[in-house]
Amino acid sequence: MEKTKISVTSDNIFPIIKRFLYSDQEIFLRELVSNATDAILKLKTLEKVKEIDEVINDHLLKIKVKIDQKNKTIHIIDNGIGMTREEVEKYINQIAFSGAEEFIQKYQDNASSIIGHFGLGFYSSFMVAKKVIIITQSYIKNSSTVLWSCEGTPKFNMVETEKRERGTEIILFINEDSKEFLEYNRILKLLHKYCKFMPIPISLFSEEKKEIIINNIDPIWKKNPIHLSDKDYLNFYHELYPKNLEEALFWAHLNIDHPFHLTGILYFPKIENKMDVQKGRIHLYKNQVYITDNLKGIVPDFLSLLKGVIDSPDIPLNVSRTHFQSNTSVKNISKYIIRKVADKLNSMFKKDRKNFQKKWEYIKIIIEYGMISTQNFFDKANNFFIYLTINGEFFTLEELKEKVKNSQKNKDEKIVFLYTSDKEKQYSYIQEAKKRSYEVLILNSPLTAHLIQQLEITHKDISFVRVDSDHIDKLIDQKKEKYYSELSEKEKEYLKNFVNENLIKEYEFSVKLENLSQIDPPFLIIIPEFIRRMREISTLGKDIDKEKFYQLIVNTNHILMKKILREPYNERKKKLIQDALNFTLLSNNLLKGKNLMIFISKKIEDLTQ
Repeated sequence: MEKTKISVTSDNIFPIIKRFLYSDQEIFLRELVSNATDAILKLKTLEKVKEIDEVINDHLLKIKVKIDQKNKTIHIIDNGIGMTREEVEKYINQIAFSGAEEFIQKYQDNASSIIGHFGLGFYSSFMVAKKVIIITQSYIKNSSTVLWSCEGTPKFNMVETEKRERGTEIILFINEDSKEFLEYNRILKLLHKYCKFMPIPISLFSEEKKEIIINNIDPIWKKNPIHLSDKDYLNFYHELYPKNLEEALFWAHLNIDHPFHLTGILYFPKIENKMDVQKGRIHLYKNQVYITDNLKGIVPDFLSLLKGVIDSPDIPLNVSRTHFQSNTSVKNISKYIIRKVADKLNSMFKKDRKNFQKKWEYIKIIIEYGMISTQNFFDKANNFFIYLTINGEFFTLEELKEKVKNSQKNKDEKIVFLYTSDKEKQYSYIQEAKKRSYEVLILNSPLTAHLIQQLEITHKDISFVRVDSDHIDKLIDQKKEKYYSELSEKEKEYLKNFVNENLIKEYEFSVKLENLSQIDPPFLIIIPEFIRRMREISTLGKDIDKEKFYQLIVNTNHILMKKILREPYNERKKKLIQDALNFTLLSNNLLKGKNLMIFISKKIEDLTQ
């Protein structure tokens, strides 16, 4: 069998460009303005190394974006380094039109990475333009002004033209399918998105609109933190997020030069006590050029709850700049960001604990998320994670252990941390704990089950138990004499069966008899800690109050049980059980709808008799 290969020619380039960049058409503007920025920065560099005779006035260096709706064109104009005829040949013609077969072969397994490796950022313009013209004048003396034009095929025209000032103008003749890019507001929005902090002034104008400057060329993340005030940070926060009316709580300024370069500012916004992981809060820039707001791989998920900016020339991107390439730099940058955020939180806790405690309600979900998802952060966060009690006091884990170690232990000698997830729903159980002078924590986050699971794994001497997971004396071992029931085994069996038979039909409680004290209530409704916690972990904190997970504890020593056993009439027994059960359900916020209405109606009827 004869084996051959398909011959690939330069005719394939434009379909590839249009196909693989189709979903990101708008990036043509970022690419062209970025190229214009580079041209001006190169000029400034040549002046610095004294390769240019003329004195460059920085105030005159700028990029202009012009919309000409009449002629259906967009112009990107810079007064940067420009190109000679030879440079146009090298950077525009040869790179685009030679070696097509080789680069197709090179990227056949990663087609989405084609654009950029061969300087094809400029060619993204053909996604929106049917024709592109370049008019360029090099800074080199006695060089000619060059006009290059192409209509999206391998054929192009290049001629010398009338002498111009130094710099480059690119003219895009917008095709019919892309005429949205001739709208002033559309281009304004794209410039604000991609070019808001580019280091060279960028202006936008059209026949109908005055020329306006788009960008802030000196954003504060590039400045030394010692020269910045709180007001500077807060003003910049609103510059980044003009629609956000709330102030940021605090921020961390990132600045490192070795082993990689990275600057930025991460803001902590107020966050409600719910899992609402919103992507796109943090923006990635590369040399002040906006790249993406999808920072998966650079920023761990828990920090995606923050807002702000990260700018690094060392973050490797694929050539379309839409995905990160995994390497050591990315991992090191991620570790640095985690450490910087943790250090900031620890510093705030140590310097001004009262202020830190005031903000705790708004930041704890971020810290909890970080602790359960990132081991490095968990290790550091143990120093500043604080636990709020029902008495309004805050304790670190070590402070809490020291406070309750002698009074709150279980039969396995582990320190027991009682907690509530809802002070209203679990009120009666909290009161029983308070009667015994126990500390009760408020852990009401959707991540609570995950967090306490990890804390128990790390700290073998502690155990977290919700106050309503059993009778309080079962949760904490008081070394007291056990209660014994006066009922016989036969009476207990009869009582259990009768209660089971007369449970309100809608409730699927399992029934368990316990020998409690005579002053304890006749019934308790609990969800055992292990069952509830596993359910919460599997549902990420969603409401699990389904009756089949509840246990109904029957107190065999309560006087009501003896009364039920002595009562000769089954209907009377049934009423006693249902009334007692209804009161128990009511105290646990479980008596609702039809059953609640029936109960209220009967009680009102009793009052009128």
